[in-house]
Formats: sequence, C-alpha cells, structure tokens
Amino acid sequence: MKKKSKRFEAAQQLVEKRVYLVNEALEIIQKTATAKFNESTEAHICLNLNPKYADQQLRASLVFPSGTGQTIKIAAIVNSETVIDEKLSKSAKIGSEALIEEIAQGFLDFDVLIAEPEMMPKLAKLGRILGPRGLMPSPKAGTVTKNIPETIEEFKKGKVEYRVDKTGIVHINFGKANFSVNDLNENLQALYKSILQNKPSGVKGRYFKKMFISTTMGPSIELDLAQF
Repeated sequence: MKKKSKRFEAAQQLVEKRVYLVNEALEIIQKTATAKFNESTEAHICLNLNPKYADQQLRASLVFPSGTGQTIKIAAIVNSETVIDEKLSKSAKIGSEALIEEIAQGFLDFDVLIAEPEMMPKLAKLGRILGPRGLMPSPKAGTVTKNIPETIEEFKKGKVEYRVDKTGIVHINFGKANFSVNDLNENLQALYKSILQNKPSGVKGRYFKKMFISTTMGPSIELDLAQF
C-alpha cells in the first residue's frame, strides 16, 4: 500500500466525509493546497454515460470566465494559401503539410491542435498519434474552424476542451489554488452548465451522479449537486 505523506494526511484532516456546499468546499481546497507550487484545482464529474455507445459520448469545449491560470501551447494546421498575421504566428505554432509531417515524426509540444476544415482529411493519418492523447481536432470541441485567429485567442483566454473517459467521468482543471473563491465558483458553474447543455441524446435517467473537486496534490471533496 502506498504510504501517504504527512502533508497529505494533514490536508485530509480538513475534509469531513460528507457532501459540501460549493463555496464551503472551495474554501477548504484552498487550505489543502500546501504543496510547494501553485496547484491546479480539479473537477471530477461522474456521469450516467457509457461512451461505448455513440449516443452517450461527450466531447465539448467552454471558455472559463476567470481563465485557467495556465499557459496553453497551441498548434494550428491551415491551408497553405491561408494568410497568417505575424503577431498570431508568435502565439501559436502554425503550419500546413510540413507541420503535419512534423507531428507524424513525433512533434507533440502543444496542448491544443486546431485545424481548418479542409485540412482534416490530411490529418486522418495522424489518428493513432493524436487520438489516444485527445488531440485530434473536432467540430464539437471547437478545434475545427475557419476562424483560426479567433479560436487561438479563445484558447489563450481560457477556453478548454473536455471529454468523458471510458468510465463515464469528466476530469478537468478549472483554475488555480490562488484564484479567489468567487472566480473558482464562476468557473465551476460554467463547467456544470456546459456539461448540461451538451447532454448526449442517449442519456436515460439521472445525468449527473456525483461531483468532486480537489487540488493537484490534495484530497477530494464531494459537492452538493443541488447547488448548481
């Protein structure tokens, strides 16, 4: 059995085994953020989904109102005739067929990959590389677009993509431990609303089962879903 650190055990003492109101839970996870770096705040949402069925898959994106506190590396695949502003080129790695080949050779130094619609057939051969990493562009995730500049700007400001894993859970960072409780609450409410709005058609019965939050190195806290 893996031994818990004294730091984690001390943080765990702050969390009771019960369901918490949202602001109460956010105040506590900030107290449990005792690592030597600015920890991310994580949400883990258990949904009544079985992603092996096409009508129970969930993949979408949203812009967090208070941002993510993270620096996002972006790559974009564009048509060779697309004119790209020099300023935009400094905020993202942008290319055409040459960038596709670079990715095929192992370049994966980006968190988000955006593509123009006409370039998607050429990205098909990268499915085995991008798919398992959740990096393949998708219209549902907002990463297949004709408006490359606007989409890059959105992701820089705090737009994130999320998807349900094979067990029916969405795992996502929604801020940093040094954010205010109000900012974290706004982000969390926006996340809940986005997941609700993108509810798959195949859901039967209760959609949200349970929801937990934690910091990167801290214990999890269950939230009262009635608060959303």
